[in-house]
Amino acid sequence: MNMNRTLNDPIGQAILEYIKTGKNEDIIVKSELCDDDIIPSAYLFRTYDEMPEIEKIALSNCKGEIIDIGAGAGTHARYLSEMGHNVKCIDLSPGSIQHLKSIGMDADRTSLFELDKKKYDTVLMLMNGIGIAGTLSNLENTLLKVKTLLNKNGKLICDSCDIKYLYEDDEDGLWIDLNSEYHGNFKFQMKYGKHSSKWFDWLYVDFENFKAIAEKAGFTITKLAEQDNQYLAELSLNQL
Repeated sequence: MNMNRTLNDPIGQAILEYIKTGKNEDIIVKSELCDDDIIPSAYLFRTYDEMPEIEKIALSNCKGEIIDIGAGAGTHARYLSEMGHNVKCIDLSPGSIQHLKSIGMDADRTSLFELDKKKYDTVLMLMNGIGIAGTLSNLENTLLKVKTLLNKNGKLICDSCDIKYLYEDDEDGLWIDLNSEYHGNFKFQMKYGKHSSKWFDWLYVDFENFKAIAEKAGFTITKLAEQDNQYLAELSLNQL
């Protein structure tokens, strides 16, 4: 195995090491704008009963042929498969794909933007999977790509959140970086032990902006659930 690829795959290594050892180690998510966040590796393997309510609602709204974008350890895909759905998994993590194949999932190491030809009834992008757009200015192009993957009555199910609260001061005022295109444009780096990713762009989008861009891209958008600053959205194709 290429050592550089391994060292650049913290999520994959966390998955493989948890499977091998059962030890619950921390994945560190570093940001330029806020304190480090921590994802326990065991969380990637949560059962249906351990999932947040928003995720349960998302899974209950999946139908037909499904593709799970950024499938990770397969916690959502595996549940859907057990419920009788045909599920395709994709992820850029070599370790993730190795694990998914080992548990019998249909999985490929590729990105949303490299997919073509095959169409699905549900495109699933949980854990703020729509963040792969990177920036607000690239969200429309990302949705237009999703559009090419959907059958006539297909839909995208995804979640995101308005992270404006990160910019609130003690007096409920807001401070915004005037040099930033949008307050939800983030840069992250992930670390797990000696393994670290490169810095990458990641988007958090508030519902109003998401709605406007989704409609421009030819979708009807519905908010399925909301909790604190997080929401779950379903985007369906406008019918001519």
